[in-house]
Amino acid sequence: MIAQLIPFLAASILLTLSPGPDIVYVLLQSITNGKKSGIVTALGLVSGILVHTSLVAFGVSAIIKESENLFFLIKLFGTLYLFYLAYKVYKSDANISLTQENVPVKSSLRLFKQGFIMNVLNPKVTIFFLAFFPGFLWSDNNTVFQFYMLGFLFMLQALFIFGTIALLAGKISNYLKGHSHFGLILKWVQIFVFIGIAIFILI
Repeated sequence: MIAQLIPFLAASILLTLSPGPDIVYVLLQSITNGKKSGIVTALGLVSGILVHTSLVAFGVSAIIKESENLFFLIKLFGTLYLFYLAYKVYKSDANISLTQENVPVKSSLRLFKQGFIMNVLNPKVTIFFLAFFPGFLWSDNNTVFQFYMLGFLFMLQALFIFGTIALLAGKISNYLKGHSHFGLILKWVQIFVFIGIAIFILI
């Protein structure tokens, strides 16, 4: 169990730190509307993970009970999808855009709901979890519990990272503006993480 959870947590942290739309949105809300807005947005985004975890947990667990071959195909799909994500990152622009225009002031409830909806209505999150989570199961028994355990760990580290970014938004923004090459470093970290996880799942 520990042998699976440690690499899962390490991979999750690296993936969460990559400059995707969620982390940039938290950073922008914190810079323009204050730390509280960033933290509330982070809570909304992280809460949405429960929905994706549930979909994957019950869907994949049912498949595992039906056929080991189907489960292998899911892991193979996951491997190919992660290689595809690595390719997409390779082709993407390394610059991190922090445009603060048109970031309106919103109430805490509205920020939470918007973060939650942003996450839940993003089908790419479910697809990613489908590709990512099955490779870290440690037993054929009680797979629903295992998926929720992985989901909880993913939520915990994401909330910690998003919350830290919200609290340090000003310093992070100034650093990114003064170190344009940092986006390129994060880009290659993403590529190596996606490829590494893909190989881990496959073998």
